[in-house]
Amino acid sequence: MFRRFFQSPRAAARGQSGWRAYVVGDVHGCLDLLDKLLADIAEDHALRGPARGLIVLLGDLIDRGPDSAGVLKRLREFDRPDFRLVGLAGNHEEVLLKILAGDPTEVAGWLRFGGAETLLSYGVDAKELEALSPAAAQRRIAEAVPRQDRHFLEQLADSMRFGDFLLVHAGIRPGVPPEQQSLRDLRWIREPFLTDTRDHGMVVVHGHTISERVEAVGSRIGIDTGAYATGRLTALAIEGDRRWLIDTVDGLHETEKSLV
Repeated sequence: MFRRFFQSPRAAARGQSGWRAYVVGDVHGCLDLLDKLLADIAEDHALRGPARGLIVLLGDLIDRGPDSAGVLKRLREFDRPDFRLVGLAGNHEEVLLKILAGDPTEVAGWLRFGGAETLLSYGVDAKELEALSPAAAQRRIAEAVPRQDRHFLEQLADSMRFGDFLLVHAGIRPGVPPEQQSLRDLRWIREPFLTDTRDHGMVVVHGHTISERVEAVGSRIGIDTGAYATGRLTALAIEGDRRWLIDTVDGLHETEKSLV
């Protein structure tokens, strides 16, 4: 099932020396799945011998699922000496942050595309906003989201390099150097990135676009397996030239070294 993935053109790509990374796809408010995956990651890491542990979440932590507030609380309170935690911003975080910063024009779209579920996780029914002006609705949302959650969202990174891997939410603009990528592309792009088979000079690991299973085209690896709709939250583990998968449905997918 994963042969095409593990025989991708940049199969010899290596992670950062001395580190074992677990890259997690779009959580989308699914606290139960996040907790299960974090426990499985901790168990896997403990069994594999010494290495510094890194957990990177690829963004879209919020919206659609039932407990975005719980997800943000869990992550901002994450404190394990065996792991460094890094969160990236996705397009859903971008929209909410615009609203929290005072933009009422984003409210209606956000509520339609998962924001209503996020708001409910903070104890506010979106129906309460229907009689309000956009400006008043914006203020009500800003009141509902705690300052510490807003601060956590504001601190999310845009991308991260891990050895020969570039970790981003949505992808990159093909042919544009990493340092010149726009935030719009890093958080929103689909085409032409998804169907571009060229060697980007690195392996781009991303979420944002749902696939039934982990997907590879050219030198990209997509790991958004639609947690809020499928119950499958996926992590790609990288250590040296080895890669393996952990997800909340099938557990661990170990691979033969000849395939990596």
